[in-house]
Amino acid sequence: MDFSLTDEERAVRDTVRSFIRREVMPLEAEVLRRERAHQPGLDHSEVRELQLKARKFGFWGLATPEEYGGMNLPAVLQSLIWTELGHTFVPFRFGGEADNILFHATEEQKQEFLIPTIEGERRSCFAITEPGAGSDAANIRLSARRDGDDWILDGEKTFITGGHDADFAIVVAVTDREKGARNGGATAFLVDRSMGWRSEFIQTMGEGGPASLIFDGVRVPHRNILGEIGQGFTLGMEWIGKGRYTIPSHAIGIAERVLQMAIDYANTRETFGAKIGTNQAIQWMIADSETELEAARWLVLRSAWTVDQGLDPRHASSMGKLYGAGMVNRVVDRVLQIHGGMGYTRELPIERWYRQVRLYRIFEGTDEMQRLIISRDLLRGYTKIGGHLA
Repeated sequence: MDFSLTDEERAVRDTVRSFIRREVMPLEAEVLRRERAHQPGLDHSEVRELQLKARKFGFWGLATPEEYGGMNLPAVLQSLIWTELGHTFVPFRFGGEADNILFHATEEQKQEFLIPTIEGERRSCFAITEPGAGSDAANIRLSARRDGDDWILDGEKTFITGGHDADFAIVVAVTDREKGARNGGATAFLVDRSMGWRSEFIQTMGEGGPASLIFDGVRVPHRNILGEIGQGFTLGMEWIGKGRYTIPSHAIGIAERVLQMAIDYANTRETFGAKIGTNQAIQWMIADSETELEAARWLVLRSAWTVDQGLDPRHASSMGKLYGAGMVNRVVDRVLQIHGGMGYTRELPIERWYRQVRLYRIFEGTDEMQRLIISRDLLRGYTKIGGHLA
């Protein structure tokens, strides 16, 4: 059994690592300064400039098919890249991406929505969560009723990532309440902001924030249906599923960075005439963090490998998401403790990560939902203990 990276995987990872260290990490002090002043860490034009720099190195559209100018990388390579991105808190992502379900668009829709999004000319958001439908996405209430060649949307979505900046939304709405969302009663719509929906920013404990989207009699042309009528819930689950290995991949990168900070601090900070790294209490926190980090790494890489093998990734991805999200919360908490009072200040990024990673246990499927999926798969015999090695 070979756990080493291939030459290609190592080369891609190292190129990304070099770009992050050379172009992105030098911005960290300025990002912290801006955020202390309650300003965005980077504005859209600055992110765009970094993305175009990365494009010159060939990094554009990690998951985007080659026919649209992307790299179409396998899931394992994408996981490795997301880990490298986690090494910095600068809000940067590689460009050339679009919501994975936008590839279900018609040719006309691709010209209007998909391609401009890939090129960075348009910004989208995905809207399924509602005030009464978070983990229970099948309980959505926002309605869409047919009116001639149009549909009229009424209702509210909430906690929508990027919702305050998007110029169009992919909205999952109920089109047949008797069927129910899960059984073909929900449909996805491409809805321009100019059609009349509005957004309200939601303050959170992290930097940036999601938004509520309000639809009050918003008229949407029938041609703006994404996929087919009744396919909305299926598309929604496909969208959510992508995050099940990318989020914990990012968490691994954060944990690697903060653990190294803890090691460096333990080897230099002195109390009572000795380095704090000589204290067993500190040693155990470092040892526990490294052990959990390594366990998360292989759970997450296995979930990405499952995707690349064409196997059903849901069980493995739920385990990776559950453990990876919990791991990074525990590691950042220990690192903050090791740094003492300095860790609690906004002079260092540790408290920022502390706030950021708490979200990882909630969005794209809460811890509780991952446990439900994992246990249900076992109890109903959908999978065996030991997975593909069973």
